[in-house]
Amino acid sequence: MTIAKDPTTAPSASLLTLAYNEQALVRAVQATSLHDPIARRLRELGFVPGEPVRIVAKGPVGADPLLIQIGFTRFALRRAEAARVLVETAL
Repeated sequence: MTIAKDPTTAPSASLLTLAYNEQALVRAVQATSLHDPIARRLRELGFVPGEPVRIVAKGPVGADPLLIQIGFTRFALRRAEAARVLVETAL
């Protein structure tokens, strides 16, 4: 017996797992508490489900910060902030 995979429940991973220039879609932003200001700010900046996202560049020391492109806008995020963004890659 095999179980069919539901395409609406594609696996998600942290934004940190993306390879350089790999395209993905934002799935969610993880909050660490009910009123998490960082998660709220990431959503305000456009990290919302369905938005295309990719890593454009990485910092020279420990790959921190990351230059992230979401839609047509670029942001520098610390690795700790990028780890909160869950993405799904194309299958």
